[in-house]
Amino acid sequence: MSNEHHDHHGPQRGFKRWLLTTNHKDIGSMYLLFSLTMFLLGGAMALMIRTELFHPGRHLVDPAFFNQMTTMHGLIMVFGAVMPAFTGLANWMIPLQIGAPDMALPRMNNWSFWILPVAFSILASTLFMPGGAPNFGWTFYAPLSTTYGPPSTDYFILAIHLMGFSSIMGAINIIATIMNLRAPGLTYMKLPIFCWTWLITAFLLIAVMPVLAGAVTMMLTDRHFGTSFFNAAGGGDPVLFQHVFWFFGHPEVYIMILPAFGVASQILPTFCRKPLFGYSSMVYATCSIAFLSFIVWAHHMFTTGMPVAAELFFMYATMLIAVPTGVKVFNWVTTMFQGSMTFETPMLFVIGFIVLFTIGGFSGLMLSIAPADFQYHDTYFVVGHFHYVLFPGAIFSMFAATYYWLPKWSGYMYNEVLGKAHFWLSLIGLNLTFFPMHFLGLAGMPRRIPDYALQFADFNQVATVGALLLGFSQLLFVYNLFRTYAGAYGKAAAQPWEEAEGLEWTIPSPAPYHTFETPPRIS
Repeated sequence: MSNEHHDHHGPQRGFKRWLLTTNHKDIGSMYLLFSLTMFLLGGAMALMIRTELFHPGRHLVDPAFFNQMTTMHGLIMVFGAVMPAFTGLANWMIPLQIGAPDMALPRMNNWSFWILPVAFSILASTLFMPGGAPNFGWTFYAPLSTTYGPPSTDYFILAIHLMGFSSIMGAINIIATIMNLRAPGLTYMKLPIFCWTWLITAFLLIAVMPVLAGAVTMMLTDRHFGTSFFNAAGGGDPVLFQHVFWFFGHPEVYIMILPAFGVASQILPTFCRKPLFGYSSMVYATCSIAFLSFIVWAHHMFTTGMPVAAELFFMYATMLIAVPTGVKVFNWVTTMFQGSMTFETPMLFVIGFIVLFTIGGFSGLMLSIAPADFQYHDTYFVVGHFHYVLFPGAIFSMFAATYYWLPKWSGYMYNEVLGKAHFWLSLIGLNLTFFPMHFLGLAGMPRRIPDYALQFADFNQVATVGALLLGFSQLLFVYNLFRTYAGAYGKAAAQPWEEAEGLEWTIPSPAPYHTFETPPRIS
């Protein structure tokens, strides 16, 4: 397909070409660039949070502003960095992996991207409004967000609606593309794993984004139209908000991690030089995780006072998710077993992902135990847990995908030394930042506070030093990226990972049944 759109006056040039493009590669690139911008913005907010927590008893920022930072950091990272990054990856790679000329609905693809900069401009603009940005945490629990939210809450609600539109359109597009535009003979059980994980993620998005839209719409009517969905004084229930929010929120965390599983399953075989172990079990495990993600939401709410029977149900259902997730981890480890492994940057990030994500999984298993959760709930243990899942999970796999496919996207090779430096500094920074949080939480330090008791100072200082290292090492990545696109490190080979003995970009999984000594029959 042509990259240029022809009208009566010849091809589009400059900004207009990007504004009007329907090319899946252009749109994928814009998603990825937008996501990187949001990642750096959300990261800057995280550094403000950590700097404030370096020293107890003295305030670098106003405590109210601290709460705005925690809220905005969460919202920007989840909706602005992680989700658009994987959507950009899907746009770039899915048509190439299934042999499609483009996405199925190219005009809608353009629209679903351009909604995002508008939505996040609205969200960011709340920082400059009277009363400041939303200050009620990224989970925006009622009544803090309804009765007591600042005036800017209404703009926040609009921004959430717009993100939801974008996500739903992107998901419809991915489903339509994978179901309708596969090359002849490419059956579902021959799809690259990345396509499978995104197909399932897209169904999750379509199922849960309207639930989030419902939650913020009820917030809006509670704020301005006299309803009492979440107001106990009018017969409503604040805990209803938590049920609605987490019925969206728990599948959402799998929306952020399933594409990462797909990325790891694509990259690992290349650098192990053998096909992915247990292809079909990977597919079934992904489906199981998606199904189970809908029936575990109240594990976020063990302390709200539910019947013991409900506690038991949600506890066991949550523990059950560890089974398909464990299947995936063992499949990755078995893929590596006796493989001829080399450790280029994408491989390093994938191995870091597997090890650290598993640690996050184990602390999640601890949190799933209802009586223990009473102790962990709302402490820094939870913060440590979900950052171990999201940073090595979503962010590391995104770095892995970027380094892996960058030669394909740009035609140039990146600098391997800088890439490895980026990995090791990120790895050290990440563990220094988030591992001490588990100890802080077990010792009783609550989340979302701008100040704390003196006994928590040491671990907080370690975490802040780690965060500064983690944050500034991302500048290496940005530098490497821009130098690569400038062609500073030379053109990429036709097979950039040519040591992989002719393995293609997407490993055919399961391994093809023919040897090509006789031409394959196309049925």
